[in-house]
Amino acid sequence: MRPLTRTITRIIAVPVAAVALLASAGCSNMTEKQRNTAIGAGVGGVAGATIFGGTGATLGGAALGGVVGNVLTDDRKGR
Repeated sequence: MRPLTRTITRIIAVPVAAVALLASAGCSNMTEKQRNTAIGAGVGGVAGATIFGGTGATLGGAALGGVVGNVLTDDRKGR
């Protein structure tokens, strides 16, 4: 990928990540585990697109981020 294209991709990725985080904050009726899964998927997707580029990297990053967000959240918190 050419340097200019990488720069443009990164410039676009930051606002997309911010919108994803703000959108997930608006889901107030989600459990903590659901919220962390959504945030992980959003951040992972943006990271995959920014670092590696391409649809496969975006989907892979989103899947991995969602799994990490889900697994790292304690199910029994607050009980």
